Amino acid sequence: MRKVALVGAGVSKFGVRKATYRDLIWEAGKACFDSVPGVRPKDLDGLVVGSVMPERTAFQSHISSLAAEALGIRPSTLSARTEHMCASGTVGIRYAYAFIAAGLADLVMVLGVEKLNQPQGEEAILNMGTGVDREWEAAFGLTAPPCFALAAQRHMAEYGTTEQHFGLVGVKNHTHASKNPNAHFQKGATLDQVLGSRMIASPLRLFMCSPITDGAAAVIVASEERARALTDRPVWIRGTGQALDGFQLTSLHEDYAHWPALKRAGEAAYRMAGLEPKDVDVAEVHDCFAIAEIIAYEELGFCKKGEGGAFVEAGRSDYGGDVVVNPRGGLMGCGHPLGATGVAQAAEVWAQLRGEAGARQVPDAAVGVTHNNSGMGEHVVMIYGRE
Repeated sequence: MRKVALVGAGVSKFGVRKATYRDLIWEAGKACFDSVPGVRPKDLDGLVVGSVMPERTAFQSHISSLAAEALGIRPSTLSARTEHMCASGTVGIRYAYAFIAAGLADLVMVLGVEKLNQPQGEEAILNMGTGVDREWEAAFGLTAPPCFALAAQRHMAEYGTTEQHFGLVGVKNHTHASKNPNAHFQKGATLDQVLGSRMIASPLRLFMCSPITDGAAAVIVASEERARALTDRPVWIRGTGQALDGFQLTSLHEDYAHWPALKRAGEAAYRMAGLEPKDVDVAEVHDCFAIAEIIAYEELGFCKKGEGGAFVEAGRSDYGGDVVVNPRGGLMGCGHPLGATGVAQAAEVWAQLRGEAGARQVPDAAVGVTHNNSGMGEHVVMIYGRE
């Protein structure tokens, strides 16, 4: 297979936006093209768009073709939309990677976009219920917050994890987001503020959860030949893995504090990259809820199983620790515009490994990991590295 790299990236402002779905595409697309002056829309031979529910929130299908026309791209090798709930953007990057590695494309943009805050808040909550089994789970109220609350309760019972541990994840990520001009929340948060925020699904409080957000992000993925012609600092895709244990909560084989699919996806990515968890400098993990980040520490091998709470408490997931996790603010601080999230994670790692992350820069970052999950049973991991 051919080597594949990221050569450009751009992110829109995340938040409750008055911008239309097309506006968000324009904003992220322009930022991406601006990051690599040697690439113009006509140079791209492919486009993949990650987007989960535009039919419900933007009343629009045929998304990849809409985005191609909006950005002036005329795909000749690859045009596709990925819908895989929260992992949609990362799955789109895997599509582009596979096409380029196989020699079927050379230069592909992957764009993630979501307009979630319309037509009104109540319907946005209803729409989010489509990510679980509507007939057998959502209809009974078993949507994302109570599902992840069950995982948190189990982790607390089995390992002694505390509400304060979850709060420290919220503090860290909101503090990181305060240094990110594109983040949904930019004021930071104290532990008292996080622990004093209203309960959503016990033990998860408001500032331990990611908000419903509008936003878009884009990266340009290139073959080795094109990458070396375009930049002297390509960020290489070193490894990737994906695993699924189940869709319904009842189909998960172990207790909810264990996510074996994430462990398998991470191990596959490490094996492909020829790296180990100790080699990772920066990680963008799927902190839809604080418990998700704590379990990600464990299943990705940053600490032993059950030690995720102590890991964050000791500062080992922050600057000066073992690995800097979610320097852009994660889903909690940045927001979670579904299809855009995985692409925004890749954009952050791209900036970090190039030394261009500004106030968020992780010193001497050479290896980065991104992780997305769709529910607790499906996980996608990417590993990136410098030259």
